[in-house]
Amino acid sequence: MTGALWFVVVGVLLVAIALSRSVLIRLPLSTAMLYLAAGFFLGPHGVGLLRVDIYTQSAMWERITEVAVLISLFGAGLKLRAPLTDGSWLTPLRLATVSMTVTVGLVTLVGVFGMGLPVGAAVLLGAILAPTDPVLASDVQVTHPTDRDRLRFGLTGEAGLNDGTAFPFVMLGLGLLGLHEIGEMGWRWFAVDLLWAVAAGLGVGALLGTLVGRLVIYLRQVHREAVGLDDFLALGLIALSYGVALLVLGYGFLAVFAAGLALRRIERQSTGGEAPPEDVALAGSAAEADEVATDPDKAPAYMAQAALGFVEQLERIGVVAVVLLLGGMISWNFLPGVALWFIPLLFLVIRPVSVYVGLLGSSTTHVQRGMIAWFGIRGIGSVYYLTYAMQHGLPEEFSRAVAALVLATVAVSAVVHGMSVTPLMGLYTRGREKEEGESGSSASGQPKRELSS
Repeated sequence: MTGALWFVVVGVLLVAIALSRSVLIRLPLSTAMLYLAAGFFLGPHGVGLLRVDIYTQSAMWERITEVAVLISLFGAGLKLRAPLTDGSWLTPLRLATVSMTVTVGLVTLVGVFGMGLPVGAAVLLGAILAPTDPVLASDVQVTHPTDRDRLRFGLTGEAGLNDGTAFPFVMLGLGLLGLHEIGEMGWRWFAVDLLWAVAAGLGVGALLGTLVGRLVIYLRQVHREAVGLDDFLALGLIALSYGVALLVLGYGFLAVFAAGLALRRIERQSTGGEAPPEDVALAGSAAEADEVATDPDKAPAYMAQAALGFVEQLERIGVVAVVLLLGGMISWNFLPGVALWFIPLLFLVIRPVSVYVGLLGSSTTHVQRGMIAWFGIRGIGSVYYLTYAMQHGLPEEFSRAVAALVLATVAVSAVVHGMSVTPLMGLYTRGREKEEGESGSSASGQPKRELSS
């Protein structure tokens, strides 16, 4: 009977979301908030159908969140069409490096002096909470591959990069707690966990994405083969890039993001930087799709667009599963007292300070910096790093305190950012349209759609 009830519950939830999507677009609500509320209702404090324990099920949580983040990172890479030599990349690079480091440092100080944590646990807490989320932040990211709005491009690139650049700090925190070898004076951490792992991850992803992408394009353009299974192509490239990167001690998250960028780079080079042909997205029947997929001029654009479309659909399913389970763990008894002051401090002080330091002297406007500072959405990536640390021997005395604070932060982020994203992104877009209308150019930004697609 329980199994049948679950089918009914999930079916009702998905149908309700599908029917209410147009309403959610106009309201200060998001699907993530609804999934969270549904999980809470189904959990121990509701009807009791859903019972989840991150402490005893950390291995399961690590795998679920790992897959969700990988899918989203690949999609983020496919969304970013600007060449790496374009100045637009300076914003996400600064956010993913300078702002990331400042965030970890400030959280570490708060953890040591405000919470009484040892340095290693405080660094680990900072590393877990520093990355912005590529899964729940889809509404503030670029809306289409040619979207070059500096705010959306910066947030998309930051979310794609900092889930990988946070890893060195996670390893440093584990090392300071005696759970990972960092070498005397941290030499191994600097050489292997920082320099090598970052470079290897990016290199592996770029190489495999380019090789696989060009092979597929060659087979389609020359032999009219390898068509019709772009979903397998996307999943295969994600798994291949991630696995090879891990084998060479690189960061798999960066590899998957770089693989997505490489596929998009092939498409951009084939079109000479022009927008993809419109009929690529309009191909309906299998015959039409195969015709476009093997067209010498359109094959690269179709490959990238088909892979992105599949990944975005898969990402939506992942969000339902993860956020629903997360909602099932929410409890007032689980909420630590320290969260009442730490979460506002993180959102209203630490994030803005880190963003303004990272973007000091950049070409972003005051409005864009303010929006980037606010939309530092924490989500599934933080849950992954938490369970990763737990699986690597994080002592229970720290794991329970850190887990309670991380999960509370993610839940609050889903609510407050979900409520604010519609009005704020709407105001921003109208302001951009007005400015660009006065200058005679078209608007590049789009209004918010939903916090998690």
